[in-house]
Amino acid sequence: MPRPVVDWYFDPISPFAWLQSERLGEVCAAAEVQCRPVLFAGLLERWGQKGPAEIAPKRRFTYRYACWSAARRGLPFKAPPAHPFNPLRLLRLAVAAGPSPEVARAVCRFVWCEGKSSDDQAAFQALGRSLGIADGEAAVSDPAVKTALMDNGQRAKAGGVFGVPTFLTADGELFWGEDATDMLLDWLGGAAVFRGTEMARADGLPLGVERIPLMR
Repeated sequence: MPRPVVDWYFDPISPFAWLQSERLGEVCAAAEVQCRPVLFAGLLERWGQKGPAEIAPKRRFTYRYACWSAARRGLPFKAPPAHPFNPLRLLRLAVAAGPSPEVARAVCRFVWCEGKSSDDQAAFQALGRSLGIADGEAAVSDPAVKTALMDNGQRAKAGGVFGVPTFLTADGELFWGEDATDMLLDWLGGAAVFRGTEMARADGLPLGVERIPLMR
Protein backbone atom coordinates (compact mmCIF):
# COMPACT_ATOMS: atom_id res chain seq x y z
CA MET A 1 0.00 0.00 0.00
CA PRO A 2 1.20 3.54 -0.67
CA ARG A 3 2.38 5.50 2.32
CA PRO A 4 0.10 8.26 3.56
CA VAL A 5 1.07 11.81 2.62
CA VAL A 6 0.94 14.67 5.12
CA ASP A 7 1.71 18.34 4.62
CA TRP A 8 3.64 20.10 7.36
CA TYR A 9 2.99 23.83 7.55
CA PHE A 10 5.68 25.77 9.37
CA ASP A 11 7.18 29.20 9.86
CA PRO A 12 10.65 29.50 11.43
CA ILE A 13 9.36 32.45 13.44
CA SER A 14 7.80 29.84 15.74
CA PRO A 15 10.05 28.02 18.23
CA PHE A 16 7.38 25.33 18.32
CA ALA A 17 7.94 24.74 14.60
CA TRP A 18 11.63 24.29 15.31
CA LEU A 19 10.96 21.87 18.17
CA GLN A 20 8.63 19.81 15.99
CA SER A 21 11.09 19.88 13.10
CA GLU A 22 13.45 17.91 15.31
CA ARG A 23 10.89 15.08 15.35
CA LEU A 24 10.12 15.01 11.64
CA GLY A 25 12.20 11.87 11.26
CA GLU A 26 9.67 9.97 13.38
CA VAL A 27 6.82 11.13 11.17
CA CYS A 28 8.77 10.36 8.01
CA ALA A 29 9.06 6.77 9.18
CA ALA A 30 5.26 6.48 9.00
CA ALA A 31 4.33 8.86 6.17
CA GLU A 32 5.63 10.95 3.29
CA VAL A 33 6.05 14.48 4.59
CA GLN A 34 5.84 17.55 2.37
CA CYS A 35 7.14 20.61 4.22
CA ARG A 36 5.27 23.77 3.26
CA PRO A 37 6.57 27.14 4.49
CA VAL A 38 3.71 29.48 5.33
CA LEU A 39 3.49 33.00 6.70
CA PHE A 40 2.16 32.65 10.26
CA ALA A 41 0.97 36.25 10.27
CA GLY A 42 -1.31 35.48 7.35
CA LEU A 43 -2.98 32.68 9.28
CA LEU A 44 -3.43 34.92 12.31
CA GLU A 45 -5.09 37.54 10.14
CA ARG A 46 -7.36 34.95 8.50
CA TRP A 47 -8.70 33.68 11.82
CA GLY A 48 -8.60 36.93 13.79
CA GLN A 49 -6.01 35.75 16.30
CA LYS A 50 -3.03 37.24 18.08
CA GLY A 51 0.32 35.49 17.97
CA PRO A 52 2.09 34.40 21.17
CA ALA A 53 4.59 37.24 20.79
CA GLU A 54 1.76 39.79 20.83
CA ILE A 55 0.67 38.87 24.37
CA ALA A 56 3.39 39.90 26.82
CA PRO A 57 3.11 37.09 29.41
CA LYS A 58 2.66 34.49 26.68
CA ARG A 59 5.67 35.87 24.82
CA ARG A 60 7.93 35.40 27.83
CA PHE A 61 6.55 31.94 28.53
CA THR A 62 7.06 30.88 24.90
CA TYR A 63 10.78 31.66 25.00
CA ARG A 64 11.20 30.05 28.40
CA TYR A 65 9.36 26.94 27.25
CA ALA A 66 11.54 26.66 24.16
CA CYS A 67 14.69 27.02 26.24
CA TRP A 68 13.49 24.45 28.79
CA SER A 69 12.24 21.97 26.18
CA ALA A 70 15.51 22.15 24.26
CA ALA A 71 17.54 21.50 27.42
CA ARG A 72 15.29 18.60 28.38
CA ARG A 73 15.72 17.03 24.94
CA GLY A 74 19.44 17.72 24.68
CA LEU A 75 19.05 20.22 21.84
CA PRO A 76 21.17 23.35 21.45
CA PHE A 77 19.15 26.53 21.95
CA LYS A 78 20.05 30.11 21.14
CA ALA A 79 17.32 32.68 20.65
CA PRO A 80 17.48 35.04 17.66
CA PRO A 81 18.68 38.63 18.14
CA ALA A 82 15.08 39.88 18.33
CA HIS A 83 11.62 38.36 18.16
CA PRO A 84 9.20 38.57 16.48
CA PHE A 85 10.92 39.32 13.20
CA ASN A 86 9.99 39.36 9.52
CA PRO A 87 10.39 35.74 8.35
CA LEU A 88 9.68 36.30 4.64
CA ARG A 89 13.25 35.87 3.44
CA LEU A 90 13.65 32.61 5.33
CA LEU A 91 10.28 31.34 4.14
CA ARG A 92 11.12 32.12 0.53
CA LEU A 93 14.54 30.52 0.88
CA ALA A 94 12.87 27.36 2.20
CA VAL A 95 10.47 27.37 -0.75
CA ALA A 96 13.37 27.76 -3.18
CA ALA A 97 15.32 24.93 -1.56
CA GLY A 98 12.46 22.44 -1.73
CA PRO A 99 9.90 20.74 0.53
CA SER A 100 12.18 18.28 2.29
CA PRO A 101 12.32 17.88 6.09
CA GLU A 102 16.05 18.54 5.94
CA VAL A 103 15.48 21.98 4.45
CA ALA A 104 12.77 22.86 6.96
CA ARG A 105 14.91 21.71 9.88
CA ALA A 106 17.94 23.67 8.68
CA VAL A 107 15.95 26.89 8.34
CA CYS A 108 14.42 26.46 11.79
CA ARG A 109 17.79 25.64 13.34
CA PHE A 110 19.25 28.79 11.78
CA VAL A 111 16.94 30.82 14.00
CA TRP A 112 16.57 28.77 17.18
CA CYS A 113 19.79 26.75 17.44
CA GLU A 114 22.23 29.23 15.92
CA GLY A 115 20.45 32.40 17.03
CA LYS A 116 20.88 34.02 13.63
CA SER A 117 18.85 36.48 11.60
CA SER A 118 18.22 36.74 7.88
CA ASP A 119 19.26 40.38 8.27
CA ASP A 120 22.80 39.04 8.66
CA GLN A 121 23.65 38.89 4.98
CA ALA A 122 26.70 36.66 5.34
CA ALA A 123 24.83 34.18 7.55
CA PHE A 124 21.83 34.20 5.22
CA GLN A 125 23.95 33.50 2.15
CA ALA A 126 25.78 30.74 4.02
CA LEU A 127 22.46 29.15 4.90
CA GLY A 128 21.43 29.28 1.27
CA ARG A 129 24.65 27.64 0.15
CA SER A 130 24.17 24.87 2.73
CA LEU A 131 20.79 24.21 1.09
CA GLY A 132 22.30 24.08 -2.40
CA ILE A 133 21.37 27.65 -3.39
CA ALA A 134 24.31 29.61 -4.73
CA ASP A 135 22.69 33.04 -4.40
CA GLY A 136 20.11 33.32 -1.65
CA GLU A 137 19.21 36.89 -2.54
CA ALA A 138 18.41 35.97 -6.12
CA ALA A 139 16.36 32.99 -4.96
CA VAL A 140 14.14 34.96 -2.58
CA SER A 141 13.57 37.63 -5.23
CA ASP A 142 12.33 35.11 -7.79
CA PRO A 143 8.65 35.86 -8.60
CA ALA A 144 7.94 32.13 -8.89
CA VAL A 145 9.20 31.59 -5.33
CA LYS A 146 7.07 34.45 -4.01
CA THR A 147 4.01 33.02 -5.76
CA ALA A 148 4.67 29.54 -4.40
CA LEU A 149 4.81 30.90 -0.85
CA MET A 150 1.51 32.71 -1.33
CA ASP A 151 0.01 29.54 -2.79
CA ASN A 152 1.07 27.68 0.36
CA GLY A 153 -0.80 30.26 2.42
CA GLN A 154 -3.96 29.89 0.36
CA ARG A 155 -3.74 26.13 0.53
CA ALA A 156 -3.28 26.23 4.30
CA LYS A 157 -6.25 28.52 4.82
CA ALA A 158 -8.43 26.39 2.56
CA GLY A 159 -7.51 23.37 4.67
CA GLY A 160 -8.46 25.12 7.90
CA VAL A 161 -4.90 25.56 9.16
CA PHE A 162 -4.98 28.20 11.89
CA GLY A 163 -1.48 28.10 13.34
CA VAL A 164 2.02 26.71 13.04
CA PRO A 165 3.29 24.11 13.15
CA THR A 166 0.43 22.04 11.72
CA PHE A 167 0.26 18.68 9.98
CA LEU A 168 -2.57 18.39 7.47
CA THR A 169 -3.43 14.91 6.21
CA ALA A 170 -4.75 14.06 2.76
CA ASP A 171 -8.25 13.58 4.18
CA GLY A 172 -8.26 16.90 5.99
CA GLU A 173 -7.29 16.00 9.55
CA LEU A 174 -5.35 18.74 11.37
CA PHE A 175 -2.69 18.15 14.01
CA TRP A 176 -1.67 21.52 15.41
CA GLY A 177 1.27 22.29 17.62
CA GLU A 178 4.51 20.68 18.64
CA ASP A 179 2.71 18.73 21.35
CA ALA A 180 0.44 17.04 18.76
CA THR A 181 3.31 15.05 17.23
CA ASP A 182 2.43 11.91 19.19
CA MET A 183 -1.25 12.35 18.36
CA LEU A 184 -0.39 12.35 14.66
CA LEU A 185 1.81 9.28 15.05
CA ASP A 186 -1.04 7.45 16.81
CA TRP A 187 -3.45 8.50 14.06
CA LEU A 188 -1.06 7.24 11.38
CA GLY A 189 -0.75 3.99 13.33
CA GLY A 190 -4.52 3.49 13.43
CA ALA A 191 -5.01 3.98 17.17
CA ALA A 192 -8.46 2.85 18.32
CA VAL A 193 -9.20 6.13 20.11
CA PHE A 194 -9.83 7.83 16.77
CA ARG A 195 -12.68 5.39 16.07
CA GLY A 196 -14.21 5.67 19.52
CA THR A 197 -17.53 7.20 20.47
CA GLU A 198 -15.99 10.04 22.48
CA MET A 199 -13.81 11.11 19.56
CA ALA A 200 -16.91 11.17 17.37
CA ARG A 201 -18.71 13.16 20.05
CA ALA A 202 -15.77 15.58 20.29
CA ASP A 203 -15.99 16.15 16.53
CA GLY A 204 -19.53 17.43 16.84
CA LEU A 205 -19.60 18.90 20.34
CA PRO A 206 -22.14 21.74 20.35
CA LEU A 207 -21.22 25.29 21.26
CA GLY A 208 -22.36 26.19 24.76
CA VAL A 209 -21.90 29.94 25.05
CA GLU A 210 -20.07 32.54 23.02
CA ARG A 211 -17.80 35.06 24.66
CA ILE A 212 -19.29 38.53 24.61
CA PRO A 213 -16.80 41.42 24.32
CA LEU A 214 -16.57 43.36 27.56
CA MET A 215 -18.17 46.77 27.56
CA ARG A 216 -15.94 49.67 28.51
